[in-house]
Amino acid sequence: MTTNILKQGALAALALAACMAWTSQSAWAHGDVVPQSVDTTTLPQLGPKWLDNNPYSAGPANKEALRIGSSAYNQNCARCHGLEAISGGISPDLRKLDADCMGLADMAKKQACFAEINEYYVSTTRRGRTRDGRVYMPPFEGILTQEAIWAIKTYLETRREP
Repeated sequence: MTTNILKQGALAALALAACMAWTSQSAWAHGDVVPQSVDTTTLPQLGPKWLDNNPYSAGPANKEALRIGSSAYNQNCARCHGLEAISGGISPDLRKLDADCMGLADMAKKQACFAEINEYYVSTTRRGRTRDGRVYMPPFEGILTQEAIWAIKTYLETRREP
């Protein structure tokens, strides 16, 4: 009888260990993602001083910035913020990044709102977000160039909710 109980306990412990090993591997697989650099050589180069506004929002570079931004978003942002910028609820839904600005009728207030959102977007992307010692978003400075960050913003501007 004692041997039977020991065998059952050993089997239960083995099953639990197998489940824990499988769970930890799948969690590690999601978290072990290396940020990808982005080739922006086909975009107008912006220089070392960070711009306040997205230079690719309008003009001839927009189509190329959109192509690069879409790819860069999928490589670096989609795993947390969702495919096509549609969040699953854990990370912010980036389609709504500047939603408060879109509804403003006063053009001066609207432009000031967009400027504030751009500053927040660039700051967050470059430096990441940490709260209470926990990393909510990793910093991308040194991985993504100014051109890549603005190209991603160009893509996000096309994903705005109506």
